[in-house]
Amino acid sequence: MTDQKAFVNNVLEATIRISVILLLAVWCFDIARPFIIPIIWGIIIAVAIYPGYLRVRGMMAGRGSAAAVLMTVLGLALLITPTIMLSTTLVDSIQGLAKGLQQGTIVVPPPGENVKGWPLIGEQLHTFWSEAAEDLSSAAAKIAPQLKTTGAWLLSMAAGVTFGILQFVIAIIIAGFLLASAEGGAKATQAIAARLAGDKGAEFARLAEATVRSVTRGILGVALIQALLAGLGFMVMGVPGAGLWALLCLLLSVVQIGVIFVNLPIVLYVFSTADPIPAVLFLIWSIFVTLIDNILKPIVLGQGVDVPMAVIFVGAIGGFLSSGIIGLFVGAVVLVLGYKLFLAWLYPTPEVQAVVLERMEGTRS
Repeated sequence: MTDQKAFVNNVLEATIRISVILLLAVWCFDIARPFIIPIIWGIIIAVAIYPGYLRVRGMMAGRGSAAAVLMTVLGLALLITPTIMLSTTLVDSIQGLAKGLQQGTIVVPPPGENVKGWPLIGEQLHTFWSEAAEDLSSAAAKIAPQLKTTGAWLLSMAAGVTFGILQFVIAIIIAGFLLASAEGGAKATQAIAARLAGDKGAEFARLAEATVRSVTRGILGVALIQALLAGLGFMVMGVPGAGLWALLCLLLSVVQIGVIFVNLPIVLYVFSTADPIPAVLFLIWSIFVTLIDNILKPIVLGQGVDVPMAVIFVGAIGGFLSSGIIGLFVGAVVLVLGYKLFLAWLYPTPEVQAVVLERMEGTRS
């Protein structure tokens, strides 16, 4: 009876302690929840730009805090300056469009006859385009419900983009603090990894760091290159709103949809408004821009990581589908770590791995 009472008391005490710990953990999570996304982004940004921070710190005679402040200011400038320029351009364009519609000063060039030959939409588009060239106000009135729905969607998207930009501003500031205390953060990360994974903790921490940088170069870097090249082509051909279309190319490339859905309509527009030779050259350029990610991604993605590129790519895309843009990084890291844990379970020691590989070679021969 004494042993049973002691057992019950111990179980009761352990249950109370575990419940208090869980309650405290849930409470802490609820308090920190509004800052979780900016903190994760701050960690991702800090890991991605850490090599650049080391170079800047070396040029500043080892002053880490000053280098971190400089990197933070540069990051905020790179984020805020294009945002202000794009916002100003959009506001001016919308005001000019509204004023032009009221005064009837907007002139829409008539469509070319080749528009009728476009598959599926050629006839309808030519008719509507011709009506808009004759009387833009009456043509816009015919699609007023669609314009109203599109306007509401654009306002909702603008509000989401504004909130996202604010989160990125906070994330860049957090990344600056993390860079200033990079050594301490690295030690804490390795300590946590060692507690979770034992002797392989340090290896997993380095793998996660390398994966974040690989995704940054292979997905965001390639998307930025595509958007810049596409925007350059739009500007050379005088496409209206070239900066906005380039931004849309960047977003579509990041989410792995592809820039073809922007390039294709613009190519059709150029062929209907420009001379044949410039239009053909622009078509060749657009094909090059559309396909360049298929060349760059296999080269860049997975560089510096001892994991097949397919694992990183599947993790990034799957993470995006489940968790949004931040899932590009989190999904890749989780799948890479899972892949490494699976290999560690499959081949517990190098000797076992060697035996298995030797048997596989013998079976093939």
